[in-house]
Amino acid sequence: MFTRREFLAGLGAASAIGARRVRAARYDVLIKGGRVIDPGQRLDRVTDVAIQGGRIRAVQPAIAIGEAADVVDASGKLVTPGWIDLHVHVGAPDLTPATLLHDGVTSMVDGGSAGADNIDALVGVARAAPNRVRILLNIARTGVTGPGELKDMAAADVDAARRAIARHREWIVGVKVRLSESVCGDQDLEALRRARQAAGPLPVMLHVGQTFSPLQKILELLEPGDIVTHPYSPPPHTVLDDNGRVLPEVRAARRRGIRFDVGNGRNGHITWPIVDAATRDGFWPDTISSDITGPGRTFRVFDLPTVVSKFLMLGMPLDQAMASVTTHAAAAVRAFKDLGTLRPGAPADVAILELKNGEFEFVDNVDAKRTGRVKLATTAVVMNGKRM
Repeated sequence: MFTRREFLAGLGAASAIGARRVRAARYDVLIKGGRVIDPGQRLDRVTDVAIQGGRIRAVQPAIAIGEAADVVDASGKLVTPGWIDLHVHVGAPDLTPATLLHDGVTSMVDGGSAGADNIDALVGVARAAPNRVRILLNIARTGVTGPGELKDMAAADVDAARRAIARHREWIVGVKVRLSESVCGDQDLEALRRARQAAGPLPVMLHVGQTFSPLQKILELLEPGDIVTHPYSPPPHTVLDDNGRVLPEVRAARRRGIRFDVGNGRNGHITWPIVDAATRDGFWPDTISSDITGPGRTFRVFDLPTVVSKFLMLGMPLDQAMASVTTHAAAAVRAFKDLGTLRPGAPADVAILELKNGEFEFVDNVDAKRTGRVKLATTAVVMNGKRM
């Protein structure tokens, strides 16, 4: 039996040990031993990532486990900045931002689900999300309502769009316009002009594919920073000329600052013959996005890691693929300018992924099947310095 003096001495020793442990926890989270890929820093090596106070604090080897309150073993895995999906649709109840967080998507942009008439509800979704959500306001007042929201050009109300942007400056980061003939008939150029007027200094994301006007005419109306989504759409009016080479106007648009974003989606947005010809001619996307909806979780899209894996199958280098969902995606949205990197001081958003080897089936938008040898799968996510 302990004497009172021995008991109190024991308590004091235990308290001292506990205090030393607290003092030793220099970092909140330590991600240990992963292959860290941060294209923005040209970093690709096995090292550790330390996080404290919601920020990246150190990226260096051999950080002691005892220095962190929480340790994530990333041995044999990829460690990247949190992923940014530039084109999602989370305005419907069958797909929430929280669902996409499990995929490693710590930041996202809703691509035109809502217009001026229904933007408040989508802003409510963004406010409540556990990850970052920003919005491209649809130039059509109703947002995406299925085919045809711009068949009546009166729906492209520039003044209403400007008022909505002014009311929600924190959340709206640009304007979206769908230009397919099924959406706006032969008025695609006018729809784009109105989207550009409404956006002002903000970027416009334009949905191309099966447009009435040739792509060359559409590109003439764009300004640096605008984003062409679905560039691998099938005919009519693709990114290719009659000889299967990338149009010179497409290359010229990229040189003057126009970005090209995958937007995988489910219907009419990507087919293997177009992507094969374009990438064979050196035309890889600037950003890879999912264009995911609720039905897309189980049909043709599935998740952003699956879409990125398709491009690895097609021959895109791993560091370039990672850049397309981190540093390149962050550069496309002013609100995300500090994201997409593991540079010390940056917000601590991290995706930890396994690069699986085997045989994996991938499909395009007409269910044509291809087999890939690697596939990405998210195993852990850190958001604002907290393991989710």
